[in-house]
Amino acid sequence: MNSSLLTTALGRLRVIGFLEGWSFLILLLIAMPLKYLAGQPAAVRHVGMAHGLLFVLYVLLVLQNALEHRWSLRKTLLALLASFIPLGTFWADRHLFRPAE
Repeated sequence: MNSSLLTTALGRLRVIGFLEGWSFLILLLIAMPLKYLAGQPAAVRHVGMAHGLLFVLYVLLVLQNALEHRWSLRKTLLALLASFIPLGTFWADRHLFRPAE
């Protein structure tokens, strides 16, 4: 990942979307099984807190970019919906957030 991504709102959204997507997968595939199958709830507590923070940042950055780039309601709603679906933010990065070439 290139550090120049952090200099634009769209770049920050792409970075946070990537981190939010991974935190969601870690929560679902590692932390939740540890809690329910191994009786270790600490993983959900820590990963869940990080994921929650990243989720809020993602939503705020989607809204910022929607206003700044005058996204359609459809594009904005798809970007928001992506955060509720496993692997959704990775799809959004590829199909919604890549700058026009």
